[in-house]
Amino acid sequence: MADEKRAEELKQEILDLTREYHEAAFGGPAPEFVPGRTRVPYAGRVFDAAEMVNLVDSALEFWLTYGRFSEEFEQRFAAWVGVRDAYLVNSGSSANLLAVATLTSDKLGDRRLRHGDEVVTVAAGFPTTIAPVIQHGAIPVFVDVDPATHNATVASVREAISPRTRAIMLAHTLGNPFEAQQMRELADEHDIWLIEDNCDALGSVHRGRKTGTFGHIATSSFYPPHHLTMGEGGAVCTSDPLLASIALSMRDWGRDCICVSGQDNRCGRRFSQQFGTLPFGYDHKYVYSEWGYNLKATDMQAAVGVAQLDKIDGFVEARRANYARLHAALQPAAGVLVLPEATPQSQPSWFGYLMTVREDSGVERSAIVGALEAAGVQTRMLFAGNIVRQPVFDALRASAHGYRVVGDLENTDRIMRGGFWVGVYPGMSGAMIDHMAAVILDAAGVHA
Repeated sequence: MADEKRAEELKQEILDLTREYHEAAFGGPAPEFVPGRTRVPYAGRVFDAAEMVNLVDSALEFWLTYGRFSEEFEQRFAAWVGVRDAYLVNSGSSANLLAVATLTSDKLGDRRLRHGDEVVTVAAGFPTTIAPVIQHGAIPVFVDVDPATHNATVASVREAISPRTRAIMLAHTLGNPFEAQQMRELADEHDIWLIEDNCDALGSVHRGRKTGTFGHIATSSFYPPHHLTMGEGGAVCTSDPLLASIALSMRDWGRDCICVSGQDNRCGRRFSQQFGTLPFGYDHKYVYSEWGYNLKATDMQAAVGVAQLDKIDGFVEARRANYARLHAALQPAAGVLVLPEATPQSQPSWFGYLMTVREDSGVERSAIVGALEAAGVQTRMLFAGNIVRQPVFDALRASAHGYRVVGDLENTDRIMRGGFWVGVYPGMSGAMIDHMAAVILDAAGVHA
């Protein structure tokens, strides 16, 4: 027989020891930063004892799947973003998959996304913004991006809309919002969906509202480099009750029942309903109204996320401050590099600082990136560059399904050839920012 009192005593002892372990393993002052010797990553985990204690607390409970931490995270995250519902999933890529899948439901009638329908997006981005479109038999329609904000414009998306268009799916590039309010107005004007990929932009604000609230449905990612981490994880957000019910069903195997893990009769009618041609009273827990998946995260991941939510506002402010410091320091290089600009009426929560070497500057991207990496500064390209040039498109290009391009993707190609970015994450010190700027300026052949 379980000794509950003793178990609780041991649990508290373990959690106290966990705090001590964190202090011993991760506490104390940060190591001295030595330019050129200390590695400057583009991103990383920022955490303290609270995350570790929550993680161990969840492990000791050994519930493992969706549980109390998951429920707390969903409620608090939805409130923080400013949406009605948020559903935790196992990654940001799964969040994008679930968002697109939600729009294919028969419950949406004539507005549902069908095979052969078109979805307007950009080629300058991450592959799993686009993959769910193709995986569900829709046709991606690619538009170019603005060279300074690195986002699609409303004008370019408007030009791409055809009678077959059913949705617009766009990411806020590296935290810089696209013209979200106008894009939603455009979607509503044409009675199509706006899917807002908010994976790189948690905490960004456009026209006084947080990103993630403009789309009919929106997604987030909690991978370690992102604004809030669970190690792995993501979320689907919406304020539309019908979309919420579809997303929840599809996340949880496609079942009709809304009981969370461990519940058996939340609706009180588990054995007293009629569904289709099933026998009357068939167990509601095994009635399926959608073609779904199992995309849930574990409660241990959610436990880390709950602690991270207490820090998210500070993370956002730190990203903005790091961006501002780097942006000011790099102004002398504006003749060599196209520096990023915030979308008008926006306050980005920057994921990274993206620059593009001007093609008439006489400077090669490889020289700057090589200098940064040699100096211990981690760099990244803008993900897939122009994704239609990636090997995965070879078969798609030759297929009847295919894709469509509106315009010449000139800016996308220019970013692919000359673009690179460095981090501004909260774990960076002012000395790290200054070191990055000095290396970039020197490699670009300009001086402060």
